[in-house]
Amino acid sequence: MPAEVKRSLSLAAARETDLVWQRICTEADAVMTREPALAGFMLSAIFRHERFETAVIGRVASRLDHRGLGADLISQAFTEALASDPSIAEAFRADLAAVVDRDPACNRLIEPLLYFKGFHAIQTHRLAHFLWTHGRKDFALYLQSRSSEVFQTDINPAARIGKGIFLDHATGLVVGETAVIGDNVSMLQDVTLGGTGKAGGDRHPKVRDCVLIGAGAKVLGNIEIGSCARIAAGSVVLHDVPPRTTVAGVPAKIVGEAGCPEPGLTMDQLLQKVEELGA
Repeated sequence: MPAEVKRSLSLAAARETDLVWQRICTEADAVMTREPALAGFMLSAIFRHERFETAVIGRVASRLDHRGLGADLISQAFTEALASDPSIAEAFRADLAAVVDRDPACNRLIEPLLYFKGFHAIQTHRLAHFLWTHGRKDFALYLQSRSSEVFQTDINPAARIGKGIFLDHATGLVVGETAVIGDNVSMLQDVTLGGTGKAGGDRHPKVRDCVLIGAGAKVLGNIEIGSCARIAAGSVVLHDVPPRTTVAGVPAKIVGEAGCPEPGLTMDQLLQKVEELGA
């Protein structure tokens, strides 16, 4: 059997056994029908890949491509990272599901994969963090720098980030070196998880699971944001936030309960419910 036929059969088998990848390929077919001018893009970004994970790698690497470090070398590093740590591939899928579930502007699986810089930025960090923890700090710092330039996000490669992360719009996001972000956290644009001065050591926030951080919020210092807490847009948070509470203001103060069981999943940013509880 010719090699090309074998490859076509293996691709078909992969699509049949992976429902996520099957749906993405179906969506790409529909794009090609509606927009013939994008056929080449769909072939390169989707159909030349055998599975979802390699499509993510290819798309992110193509966006990071630069004469200083080409997409092929970035793809190779990513592939080696996934082979060494399968949890990265699991995080790819959890992050994709997070975007589709929480972003009302997202109607197809193909959209985060191809177009959303928040999704691309967090996957870039996953590679950078792997490289950082495996002694390849210069490569990791290069990816941080490149991500800052391309996606307008600045995530230190040493920061520890869980899965199911949703960076809505992502522009202006800053995450410091010793920050920790749990699972199923959602953050909007212009959020800072920063320090309070030039002292070294453990100096950045610890954001626990299912937290929602609104646009423009600044969370500063080695403080803990408890699980299922909610930080209102524009707040400046300088102290620990208890679990399942809402904080707002400059400086931020507790204004009530979180208003829902898992704010990072529901994306409920209105303070009306909190105000009614305090009335």
